Amino acid sequence: MIRKGFSMSIIVFFLCVGFLVSGCPKKTVMKEEPSSKTEQQLAAERDKAARLEAERKEKEAKEMARMKEEEAQKQPAQKEFEKSLVAKKTPGIEGEVFESQLLKDIHFDFDKYDVRPKDAETLMENAALLKKRSSMKVQIEGYCDERGTEEYNLALGERRANSTKKSLVSLGISPDRISTISYGEERPLDPKHNEEAWARNRRAHTIILSK
Repeated sequence: MIRKGFSMSIIVFFLCVGFLVSGCPKKTVMKEEPSSKTEQQLAAERDKAARLEAERKEKEAKEMARMKEEEAQKQPAQKEFEKSLVAKKTPGIEGEVFESQLLKDIHFDFDKYDVRPKDAETLMENAALLKKRSSMKVQIEGYCDERGTEEYNLALGERRANSTKKSLVSLGISPDRISTISYGEERPLDPKHNEEAWARNRRAHTIILSK
């Protein structure tokens, strides 16, 4: 009986093991298929990176060429400007100041201080020169002809200098770079006493305080 019971126990054991084995789901192993797009994507990325690098180098080359061209253009202009400078001693100003024929005078109608259209074009040229030399500081001198009292002409000369400064500031020149002074009827450009001389003496003249 014991042996028979032992045999039955073994049979039951194996039946249970078989049931358990057959009842457990089999794990399905998924094999990763190599992506057919991976290599294409990498190739596309490499092409894009190469293209961007080529564009960057081309842009840098163009910028370098532009800078060299600008520098080449500046050199003759700078030499011309340096050659145009004339040292000048001015009462009341310490140190050496300069005049340049490239900074042109403007003129005024009799007893007027507003800038005329044709003189506004001259100031545009002066402003362009000043913009190229951001460290340059100037002083605008206002002058009158000999008619009128000394006091009146000093005031009129001041208005002419300030009107000229205002025009330059409107063209983009910092007011900190421009000072003004009036000489009235003193120090005339043309000492004669006629209409032609008076027209020449009604002016605003620019001197260079620092280059």
